[in-house]
Amino acid sequence: MSYVRKEIDAEEIRRQQALCAQIFDRVTADGRRPLAMVDTYGCQQNEADSEKLRGYLAEMGYSFTEDEFQADVIVVNTCAVREHAEMRVLGNVGALNHTKKNKPDQIVAVCGCMVQQEHMAEKIKRSYPVVDLVFGPHELWRFPELLLRVMTGGKRVFATQKDAGAVAEGIPQRRDGSVKAWLSIMYGCNNFCTYCVVPYVRGRERSRRPEDVVAEARELVAAGYKDITLLGQNVNSYGKDLDCGVDFADLLRMVNDIPGDFLIRFMTSHPKDATEKLFRTMAACEKCAHHIHLPVQSGSDRVLKAMNRSYDREKYLEEVRVARAYMPDLVLTTDIIVGFPGETDEDFADTLRLCEQVRFDAMFTFIYSKRVGTPAASMPDPYTRADKQRHFDMLTETANRISGEKHREYEGRTLRVLVDGETGKVPYNLSSRTNGGRLVHLKGDPALIGRFADVKITASNTWALYGELAEA
Repeated sequence: MSYVRKEIDAEEIRRQQALCAQIFDRVTADGRRPLAMVDTYGCQQNEADSEKLRGYLAEMGYSFTEDEFQADVIVVNTCAVREHAEMRVLGNVGALNHTKKNKPDQIVAVCGCMVQQEHMAEKIKRSYPVVDLVFGPHELWRFPELLLRVMTGGKRVFATQKDAGAVAEGIPQRRDGSVKAWLSIMYGCNNFCTYCVVPYVRGRERSRRPEDVVAEARELVAAGYKDITLLGQNVNSYGKDLDCGVDFADLLRMVNDIPGDFLIRFMTSHPKDATEKLFRTMAACEKCAHHIHLPVQSGSDRVLKAMNRSYDREKYLEEVRVARAYMPDLVLTTDIIVGFPGETDEDFADTLRLCEQVRFDAMFTFIYSKRVGTPAASMPDPYTRADKQRHFDMLTETANRISGEKHREYEGRTLRVLVDGETGKVPYNLSSRTNGGRLVHLKGDPALIGRFADVKITASNTWALYGELAEA
């Protein structure tokens, strides 16, 4: 599909910020600071989008709450990747009838990927009158304009037109936390895997300009963030639409060259675009975490072809071999879909064999979820939910066993970790992450949060490591 890159003019963003000032005057006229709540579902990109929503809301004069009964504005930022997420959203949105009865002037907005699907936007319009505003990911940059229309027009507003998407710079952000930060480097996807709705709701691949990414990374480092994750539906295709001679590996090196003590992570990589240059650059950049999330989805060549993944089993295994040759300490995680239409016992056995061969540090496993409008939704599928559950249980058992075995290999070692928060539990009251992203619970002073520390690993289980501060 052809796509002409579109950028939102800076003047348009300034106009949105002027509208924020209008809303500020309107909602603070009685001297009270109104409250907003942003409820986020789905991936890290959605989390990053919610930081922009909160940024706009802060400029409008809102403080924030987690109590839907206290909120004057509720924004529900949705996910469309699996049916379960959509059902959770609809259930929670329906429950807001109670909050609106308690607070009749409350404004409820639903945004994000779920409502970019025409049938879901129509469902909300027809069955959820509690919702005042609906807008898709492409309209986030003009959230102030849409919200003001609701406030002044007295009518529901729906903005979910089909769009290939654009890039908008300069949207204010209110970040969640002070140690870790999301940094979007691109949006959309061109891959059209047959099971996936993302290209239909997020639009075509479009990269932010490298100078804008690096400038934002510099701001994050200056603000004290220690763990910066570069985000994109497929970060490996970064720069293909820019014609500026900078690919993802080049961008990694540019961010790595920013002075400071911090870690660079990224999500997500598509195996069809993962290159030796990327692995070589990761190994050479001292701030780049030796972790790559490389979704394989299936170990069966037949299923991979039906999924339109554009690689086969051998290509994937070769990439793993090359990556580990450059980074022997690489932490490798993956996504796997169980029960893709027509997946046989033999196909699933191929997946199990691949998992035993690669020995992923962690696997994120899902039972196939039919998505309206995707090619896989109309594929014949003679297998029952019970068949798929049986395979899923076998896969999770394998994943947990391998993860536990790999975690035990850390016991007795001393690792550098970034302390990132409190667990609320004793005696291991702090949480932290290794360079490879492994979760470590440890005992220590909360003053360590936001700092790197050397930790001796004393115990482990399937899901985490446990340790104590190493003696100086």
